[in-house]
Amino acid sequence: MTKVTIFTDGAARGNPDGPGGYGVVLQFVDKSGTLHEQELSAGYRKTTNNRMELMAAIVGLEELRFPCEVDLYSDSQYLVKAFNEHWIESWISKGWKRGRNEEVKNVDLWKRLLKAKEQHRVNFIWVRGHAGHPENERCDRLATSAADGNELLEDTEGMY
Repeated sequence: MTKVTIFTDGAARGNPDGPGGYGVVLQFVDKSGTLHEQELSAGYRKTTNNRMELMAAIVGLEELRFPCEVDLYSDSQYLVKAFNEHWIESWISKGWKRGRNEEVKNVDLWKRLLKAKEQHRVNFIWVRGHAGHPENERCDRLATSAADGNELLEDTEGMY
């Protein structure tokens, strides 16, 4: 199974004057040992950071056309805990509710992410912001560059 690393960023923090949005960088090494990198991004109309991280993860996983073992780095603790701490299984079993019968936000995106990850073995890794994870700077630099360097696309409700 091909090993792929996905670096996500939902805020494009690196360039405050850039278009913003969310960016993804896919990295994998082929059989000859050559590193390949692909940048993907889309812009957004005003939305939440959690929603942007969800979209970044979806964009990255949907781009993989064959089953892969994926390490997906995200600075959204919410996204990572949804899978690592099995929150999403609880939400589904409760009819997409959480806590005391509170609606889960962005259900359409969570369902799309579940579908995108179906054929892959995905490890969700929390990038703990600038004060922690050693992969943070790398993740920020790569994915922010993708978000700021690509053409702005609208992410509007109903588009997905």
